[in-house]
Amino acid sequence: MGKSLKASCSDPNCGKMSCCKVEALISVDDRGQMVLPKEMRDKADIHTGDKLALVSWEKDGKVCCFTLIKADEFGDMVKGCWSDDEGSDGKRCC
Repeated sequence: MGKSLKASCSDPNCGKMSCCKVEALISVDDRGQMVLPKEMRDKADIHTGDKLALVSWEKDGKVCCFTLIKADEFGDMVKGCWSDDEGSDGKRCC
């Protein structure tokens, strides 16, 4: 049998993700900074110095929503979108 691969939480094809929900309301200060609540940092295993990718979606030329993905998981997700044959010409395959 083939080896089992564990899907990343950021893998759009993982199929086991629960529905999204509002975890907290956060404020933006005058310098544009936001604080992720400690409970969410703990749940997401986010620590000081961790890098997060900010991914946004646009509708009618405006950002309508965004998500944060741990950079190492995002990198793995992006690598899965490119094959050796595709991507060398700059075209996305996913």
